[in-house]
Amino acid sequence: MFKSKKTVAIGIIGLGRFGMALAKRLCELGKEVLVIDQNESKVKELRSHTQYAFVANELTKEVLEEAGIQNCEVVVVCIGEKIDVSILTTLNVVSLGVPKVIAKAISYEQGCVLEKIGAEVVYPERDMALRVAKKIVSHNVLDYISLSNEVELSEIKVNEKLIGQTVSGANLRKQYGLNIIAIGTQGNIETDIAPDYVFKETDVVVVIGKKESISAFEMD
Repeated sequence: MFKSKKTVAIGIIGLGRFGMALAKRLCELGKEVLVIDQNESKVKELRSHTQYAFVANELTKEVLEEAGIQNCEVVVVCIGEKIDVSILTTLNVVSLGVPKVIAKAISYEQGCVLEKIGAEVVYPERDMALRVAKKIVSHNVLDYISLSNEVELSEIKVNEKLIGQTVSGANLRKQYGLNIIAIGTQGNIETDIAPDYVFKETDVVVVIGKKESISAFEMD
């Protein structure tokens, strides 16, 4: 018998590598998490992180409701490989009135169906591959997050052209159409950036802008 709470911040359905890592990280960040999976050993592993960890042999609407998934503010359906189960489970979660439903997809076609039934879609494998490729071909890029087909956020090592310049003097907004949102310097992250800050060789700059603009900045 499930013992669900009235309100839980985040629900995770499916404890594969992606779901397990996501659930553990959210718990570490202090979020209240409800997890559901068919695998009893995986659920037991999560019980040291959250008291709302349930084994469910089926993911019917009735079972999800009994577990309390409808009480979550956000639910992430981390079932990618079993496409029929992924779609049906997502449909059940959406129909239970969860405000925000995010679903993992492993193909564009699967993602299209999930979007049609009301879920936001993530492609973990594809996104990780793109991040690795970006690091391989762009030696100055430490990390990046794609925010849309056009916009991304990148963490980039300061190049020789910037070293010794001030933020206002470099004027990345005018030169490249980029906005600086943080500067990493000597192990610290500065978000309150003064116009007279002088870039140093060891600095890392975090910028947001159009992908082609970031590429132009990286190559300059």
